[in-house]
Amino acid sequence: MYALIAFIPLLVTIVLMIGFNWPAKRALPLAWVLSMIVAAIFWKMSVKNMIAYTITGFLSAFETLVIIFGAILIMNTLSRSGAMAAINGMFKGITKDFRILAVIIGFTFGAFIEGAAGFGTPAALAAPLLISVGFPPLAAAIVALEFNSTPVCYGAVGTPTNTAFTVVRDAVTALGADAEAWKMDLTFITAICHAVGIFFITIFGVGILCKLFGPNKKFSDCGPAIPFCVFTGIIFDIVYLAIAKFIGPELVSLVAALVTLIVTVFTSKAGFLMPKNVLEFEDKDKWDKTWLSTTEVPEPKKSDMPLGKAFTPYIIIIVILVVTRVCQNKGVAFAAWMKKFTIGTGSSGLILGLNWNWAVLWSPGIVFIIVALLAIAIHGMKGEEVKAAWADTGKMVKGAAIALLFGVAMVNIFRFTNVGEGCPMDGSMLYVMALGLAKIFQGAYIIIAPIIGVLGAFMSGSNTVSNTLFASLQFETATLVAIPQVCIVALQNLGGAIGNMICVNNVVAATATTGTVGNEGKIIKTNALPCFIYCVIVVVVMLLVWKVGGIQVL
Repeated sequence: MYALIAFIPLLVTIVLMIGFNWPAKRALPLAWVLSMIVAAIFWKMSVKNMIAYTITGFLSAFETLVIIFGAILIMNTLSRSGAMAAINGMFKGITKDFRILAVIIGFTFGAFIEGAAGFGTPAALAAPLLISVGFPPLAAAIVALEFNSTPVCYGAVGTPTNTAFTVVRDAVTALGADAEAWKMDLTFITAICHAVGIFFITIFGVGILCKLFGPNKKFSDCGPAIPFCVFTGIIFDIVYLAIAKFIGPELVSLVAALVTLIVTVFTSKAGFLMPKNVLEFEDKDKWDKTWLSTTEVPEPKKSDMPLGKAFTPYIIIIVILVVTRVCQNKGVAFAAWMKKFTIGTGSSGLILGLNWNWAVLWSPGIVFIIVALLAIAIHGMKGEEVKAAWADTGKMVKGAAIALLFGVAMVNIFRFTNVGEGCPMDGSMLYVMALGLAKIFQGAYIIIAPIIGVLGAFMSGSNTVSNTLFASLQFETATLVAIPQVCIVALQNLGGAIGNMICVNNVVAATATTGTVGNEGKIIKTNALPCFIYCVIVVVVMLLVWKVGGIQVL
């Protein structure tokens, strides 16, 4: 009974967001209020504790918001400076075969943008670029969304994975584990599953393009492009897995995509693994009307900026993050000091007995903001361009800010409802919910875990928010059903990433940037099948990782 009561705030959120199409910025504040009402009535949580955990939740969300702001700021800065247009120009003239262009632009370039900025930006940038090289607008939207799955766990310099870890860090420590080592395991195990998934999603994505939009309407037309898809996956995976294993989540997608982008552009121009027969879309006058833009899409800003100059800000970011993360893992003094330097309350208990401390110099968001400021000089930007970039960023972050603030605050209430005197329950709301799920699914829970992640992304439009909502629940449930917690939290992370291809927010963003507004239902229906198959793949791979790797329950 109490498990159902504890679920009320989440169930209301699901109904409002899916049934009534409420945005996360409206649904999550209401869910936060409901969580406090349930906590007060049934768990007898004091007003003081509710306020304290709400404040610390807001402050923890602020750390993530700085990363989001910085990541989107650098993207908008480069868009306004003309650097992004210069990067886009690199792709023209590679080949006319849409199967190859889909992988290079839709997956590889999209993965690079995901690694740098995340939060729906790949579809906003890669899809219009696909249109500019001849893709039907609807095809561009569909394939950009499908391919925005494998890189997502490490999007915005690792924000989703870092968020999942941050949410469960206290629980990991409480069970006696080394938190940083557990985080590295989470990063690598997640990467292993995606490293297998990349081969499926690139081949399947090209196949869907051929079936729905190709001249022959045959899925099998993807066959000649399979060697290139496999080659792309191998190059991507080598870098992807190495960084996940030895450096951490921040650079996994960013660097893997950049290396793969350079290699595939070079080899494609040289004709390596190119299909013998070039497959192009039919003439535009033969396209189905539903494929076309229903609203005007502005042309990308033209720029003659040299490619090296355009990429310079990203190169600076990569160098800073690689040097600091590698040095920290090696125990170098300056990196250790940067991570220990914090601003906050110390151990004073200032926040109604609680504390919050932020390692400000270690935040990737601060690095992004600094580099965005450097880009003003590097690219010779005008004052109005800088002002527009910051204004655009503020507008884009505003909705995410409200959702994250109240989402993290709600999770804090769920986690700490049994703190203090007078609580009649043996565990928090989160624990009671986990116990209910454990009793229902027991040993089969590993099958359900990624579906919960997909649901969270579908509801909120963000893997980060999905992890914020459900990572703790997944951890507690894994503990109760005796499945390694790192495997289940990794599946939550993976599900949230896979769910990006069907989540309402991303689909709306993709249709807006491609001018295909009104096709949202068709896109979600098309992408539902690859979403489901990808979930099955990661569950199978995770079972092998668990059993072969001998991963233990904490």
